Amino acid sequence: MEFQRTLALKGTSRLINLQDILAARERIRGHVAVTPCPFSRPFSDLCGAQIHFKLENLQRTGSFKERGAANKLALLTPEERARGIVAASAGNHAQGVAVNAQRLGIQATIVMPETTPLIKAQATKSFGAKVVFFGTSLADAFVEARRIEKEQGAVFIHAFDDDAIIAGQGTAGLEILEQVPDVDVVVGSIGGGGWLGGIAVAVKAMKPSVRVVGVESALVQKMRAALDAGAPVLVPAASTLADGIAVSQAGDRTLPLFTRYVDEIVCVDDEEVANAILLLIEKEKTVAEGAGAAPAAALLQHKLKGLRPALKVVCVISGGNIDVNLLARIIERGLVKEGRRVMLAVRVPDRPGMLASILQVVAVERANVLEVHHNRAFLAGPVGDTEIDLTLETRGADHIESLIATLSSRGFKVTRR
Repeated sequence: MEFQRTLALKGTSRLINLQDILAARERIRGHVAVTPCPFSRPFSDLCGAQIHFKLENLQRTGSFKERGAANKLALLTPEERARGIVAASAGNHAQGVAVNAQRLGIQATIVMPETTPLIKAQATKSFGAKVVFFGTSLADAFVEARRIEKEQGAVFIHAFDDDAIIAGQGTAGLEILEQVPDVDVVVGSIGGGGWLGGIAVAVKAMKPSVRVVGVESALVQKMRAALDAGAPVLVPAASTLADGIAVSQAGDRTLPLFTRYVDEIVCVDDEEVANAILLLIEKEKTVAEGAGAAPAAALLQHKLKGLRPALKVVCVISGGNIDVNLLARIIERGLVKEGRRVMLAVRVPDRPGMLASILQVVAVERANVLEVHHNRAFLAGPVGDTEIDLTLETRGADHIESLIATLSSRGFKVTRR
């Protein structure tokens, strides 16, 4: 989707520029990591272009959010620092704010939804912040944070709709151009727009020919809606694997940046994101959260038109803070989808030796048994039968078909779950 650059910038003051981002880099230098941007041969082969990954998941707190927070807090006056700060976040912004507040000796209060995974809340507390749980959504937490701001006089630190935050995020764009000077395309995820908006300002100012592509969750397309409407639009909230970009409304300060500097927006669904997370682990040895893997998902699914082997693409992995239980489920589902794990139900007469006979076939076919379960009480049909559920590790779809064919040829009735 190509955007016309004629959207009126109603009621906006001066937008951030390259000088703001260069100044931000000097403020945060030494406090925020310069993350690597290595070339990926496996993803280049899969995506049909020369793919580099900008690995923001290697920041101390696991995401790019440190950049904006470090710049914003550095600009606070002594009086503002003394008042303390407050923010609303379900994870990455919380940690970015907390770690920089701790470094500067600023008291930080972070309001998190009650549904926030325990690991993220604990990580935020470990950086010295006071965590307040409120409501079931980020919107609820935002309202409570604003209440604390008014009641206690704390300085509110917005996650994306703040020029200092945006300028800090844009420092990643400077690094991209230094690490891959001949980059042709930059692909990044879109939450409220501060991340990719900042990167786009830096990249376009220094190399206007670079194509900047944003990636949204198909379930929460707030930036596309804002561009179509000419103003931020509230879209319905939704539960998505890419929860870090499930923001329901674009920012007033970020929308004009997308109008001027971002060339295209594509969207990905949760299945595509899950597949990207799995492939990043397996082929790149890189752990990405849903929002961080969204740009890789767009590339893997060939959502970007016009890519060719000679083009150099920087895919920004914005964060890696994924719950380990969720990661385990993603890996398991991915293995099933690829045919590397399967559950077979084998119906047999309930008598000694039947399980051994089945397992002998499985062994000959070189499949690995993960779980075995007998189903008698809930089985319809003859009382003398049983159903043996086998969860197996296999080599792929063809291996599964071969295994089923062999079991069937031995007289077993096999159903794939």
